[in-house]
Amino acid sequence: MGRYTGFIAFGLMLAAAAVYSFLPVETPGDRPASTATSQTPSTQPKADPAQSPTVPASDIPQGSGFDFYVLALSWSPTFCDSEAAGRNREQCGGDKDFSWVVHGLWPQNDKGWPENCPTSEGTRVPERIGRTVMDIMPSMGLIGHQWRKHGSCSGLGMSDYFNLLRQAHDTIRIPAELSDVESESRTSPQAVEAAFIRSNPGLARSAVAVTCDRERVDEVRICLDKSLGFRNCPEVDSRSCRRSEITIPPVR
Repeated sequence: MGRYTGFIAFGLMLAAAAVYSFLPVETPGDRPASTATSQTPSTQPKADPAQSPTVPASDIPQGSGFDFYVLALSWSPTFCDSEAAGRNREQCGGDKDFSWVVHGLWPQNDKGWPENCPTSEGTRVPERIGRTVMDIMPSMGLIGHQWRKHGSCSGLGMSDYFNLLRQAHDTIRIPAELSDVESESRTSPQAVEAAFIRSNPGLARSAVAVTCDRERVDEVRICLDKSLGFRNCPEVDSRSCRRSEITIPPVR
């Protein structure tokens, strides 16, 4: 009886193995999308914030009368070493330690750019509006100048333009190695450009330009479409710094 029972068990095992061998093997590509939701919170992959939109497209004011924007980020220590620094104590006072600040958000065409456009908004930026971007654009003089020369050509009202400038700034991730430079360093314009490309997935070499002030890094200019997505801009890229080596002054 014991031997008979053993034969039955062994036969059942062989039958199960035969059935299993004909079952399809599940691969990651075959797995239904619904199985991804079965993961527990501790094992679900987290989205990379650099690949996620900062603001919904519906919340982005849509400009008109030009092709795209150039967001110019200025290295503050270079500016504060220049003769013009004395006129901007808001940015270059002894207790200030700004690194990358917004120089401007410039409406641009594929060839050339508009500037100093007539606008019903006036030429003076009220302090209540200017103060909303002073942490990233630390000069009421610069804020007023940028509105008159560039913002007036955006097709936007003053408040919308500076809201958009804030949104454009917030879409860019500053490379960690370039966010707080404590001692003077030597590098190349290409290395600065590559660092921004690594930190901002989707940013192409033809959509960014690094400029220099003599031998020092000056600005990083990033081209954005009207919905603040990265956009190629050969004319802007062609004005990149041609030096093989540049200095990055330290943040005070």
